[in-house]
Amino acid sequence: MRLPRIMIAAPASGSGKTLITCGLLWAFADRGKKPVSFKCGPDYIDPMFHRKVLGVPARNLDTFFTDAGMVRYLLGKAAVKADISVLEGVMGFYDGAGGITDVASSYDVARATDTPVILVIDAKGMSLSVLPLIQGFLTYRKDSRIAGVILNQVTESAYRMLKGKIEQELPIKVFGYVPFCTGLVLKSRHLGLVTPDEVQGLQDKLQAFSKVLEQTLDIEGILACAKGAAPISVEDPRCWKELRQPYKNQKAPVKLGIAKDEAFCFCYEENLELLQELGAQLSFFSPLHDKSLPSGLDGMILYGGYPELYARELGGNHKIKQQIHTCLTGGMPYLAECGGFLYLQESLEDMEGNRYPMAGVYPGKAYRTQKLGRFGYLTLTPRENGQLLPYGEHIKAHEFHYYDCTENGGSYHGAKPFSAREWDCIHGGRQYAAGFPHLYYYSNPAFAIHFVQQCRAYRRKLEKGRLWT
Repeated sequence: MRLPRIMIAAPASGSGKTLITCGLLWAFADRGKKPVSFKCGPDYIDPMFHRKVLGVPARNLDTFFTDAGMVRYLLGKAAVKADISVLEGVMGFYDGAGGITDVASSYDVARATDTPVILVIDAKGMSLSVLPLIQGFLTYRKDSRIAGVILNQVTESAYRMLKGKIEQELPIKVFGYVPFCTGLVLKSRHLGLVTPDEVQGLQDKLQAFSKVLEQTLDIEGILACAKGAAPISVEDPRCWKELRQPYKNQKAPVKLGIAKDEAFCFCYEENLELLQELGAQLSFFSPLHDKSLPSGLDGMILYGGYPELYARELGGNHKIKQQIHTCLTGGMPYLAECGGFLYLQESLEDMEGNRYPMAGVYPGKAYRTQKLGRFGYLTLTPRENGQLLPYGEHIKAHEFHYYDCTENGGSYHGAKPFSAREWDCIHGGRQYAAGFPHLYYYSNPAFAIHFVQQCRAYRRKLEKGRLWT
């Protein structure tokens, strides 16, 4: 298929990719285009900013989690409904898994999807040195697909001088520049950027920023570059097509309760879509604000987020906390990841060291550490039979947290790629899995299939009166 697409990448984190991506998305929408966005790598917060601009879900593409064929399928599945796809890169362009490979890097995703790349260069404090920097990225891999650059944090006069030199000496196009914009600096915290809802007046700021880009970037040139992307195959991988087939015409969907609020907001859109394709009806609730769970649930998922920032409020919402405890200890199938796993502990320590009672599904105590723990990609395999994932199979995941707990579980074995580091983790059983890893279901759809099957079996038992909640 011919799908107009472009990647916004950079030599390093902090170069301005997210803001420029959001500004471009807004500018494209202002032109009457229907854009769709993607984030390379295991990132939750940047897609939230994309979503804030577009008002529609943003997705992730990751060549560690899935092979190139599945990445193209996931791209095409959303891109076919849009006029242009914008992919935001991760970290530095060639930075990949293990820190010593380009596997799962922005470059790897660009290669898998044959997407033209525009490199954002933070040129503050530089002049002619910009050229060898760009040249190095162009030549490090012959198939870099870098088609042009945007110079960030430069004056108009410096841009005009550098544009001529770059286009004269290097085989790429300069698509404009971005001046330093006061009042639009995205702050960071221990897990990355703050979330969009925490930035006061974000919509107005992004709209104003897009107007700046209209004046300083060659928007039409960027659109033309995207339209020039080569056709790619986005065929539904046969393995997934066969796995999904029995669930396509399910008449009675299972009802899944999904925790979603300021405290629980880290979720891959693709995971939710896959669950729906398997016959799940999603019902969102807030452990932070709601006083009771949605009625008629057949299963529950608590994804990650920032529960440590809301520990007092979560601990004080006794009614829903007790309902969750009763449901999960009473046999309801469930999944919990990272922040959701922290919530299921006996207690959680907030950022100031104060401790609050949580749902108490597990006897552990969650506490803050002084460093990033077990950071990065990992492959998970069950250590025993009787798990949601069949014994002998594996699923891909990542961890990113400054918290730990006294009861991490040991039903699965995690191994980091390109490293000798490994450990046991996750409380698991035939109906549940709870631990720090964030799972990517498309890396092994069998995991999600078995979970939905357990939810369906739980509902049948409820209907026969064998269980009560």
